[in-house]
Amino acid sequence: MRRASRTVGVQIAVASSALVLVVLIAAFAFVFAHIEPSRLFEPGRHESAIDVGGLDILVGAVVIGAAAIVLAGVVTWFATRRAVRPLGAALRLQREFIANASHELRTPLAVLDARLQYLQRRLPASDPASSTVAELRRDTGMLVQTVNELLAGVEDLPDAVAEPVDLVPAVEQAVESMRVLAAARGVEIALDAPEAVPTCVPAVSTHRCVVALIDNALRFSPRGATITVSVRADRAHAELRVRDRGSGIHGIDPSRIFERFARGSAPGTPGGPDEGRRGFGIGLALVHDTVERYGGTATVASSSDDGTEVLITLPRADAPRRRARG
Repeated sequence: MRRASRTVGVQIAVASSALVLVVLIAAFAFVFAHIEPSRLFEPGRHESAIDVGGLDILVGAVVIGAAAIVLAGVVTWFATRRAVRPLGAALRLQREFIANASHELRTPLAVLDARLQYLQRRLPASDPASSTVAELRRDTGMLVQTVNELLAGVEDLPDAVAEPVDLVPAVEQAVESMRVLAAARGVEIALDAPEAVPTCVPAVSTHRCVVALIDNALRFSPRGATITVSVRADRAHAELRVRDRGSGIHGIDPSRIFERFARGSAPGTPGGPDEGRRGFGIGLALVHDTVERYGGTATVASSSDDGTEVLITLPRADAPRRRARG
């Protein structure tokens, strides 16, 4: 990227210089065409005059302007193509990696789901492990859907109109999945989602976003703390908030935590179960990309020594119809 930026800068500088030179050469040629150089440099040259008609001036200006515009356009086109070429190669490699990784994961996940299904059938309904196996199958199914979504994203297909999906069940499943990790770290997760909220975000995407937000909150939460996940809605939007009770965001501007590879200076809680566990700065970036894909926003609502609250705002699926009826 830095090399591409330098290349663009140099090429734009060269193009600007060439444009100036063309204008100067054209101006000199215009003057020399109407007065001899020997007369131009005579001591009394200030008394010399150039007899130029108005039509000549207009024609000369149009020709010089057109030549300058064409030159600038051609140079800019070549500079842009050369600058974008490395970005295109990087994007192609990224898509190939995602496609290969996702394709290789599909078969092991399918085998795992088949074995869990076989185990679930063998267990009697009264067995205490039945509920755990059912949860494992649900989590495996969510992973399969995530892999399929990644493969669909690599194909770069146009977004289809999604059917309304209730936000709350997907949030509840994500919270239940993360409570196992939270319990191992001595942290509780409280869910406050009193009403159904229809959105156009697929359940698997909502699940991934909530899991990523809770995982990030766990890294900052001390033992005995509570992470609060709440869902609220108005006539046009749904709001999803995840709040931890950690020490806040340090070492980086809160608005940058959704950038890829952006990490604060204190990703873990000293002395806690996550001490030394560093994230890669990708989870929140994926949350931001997913939310924006469906017309929403992801922001840091607050961050202080009392904790951090992340806010996701999504459009309601029934908002346009409500406005039409009103």
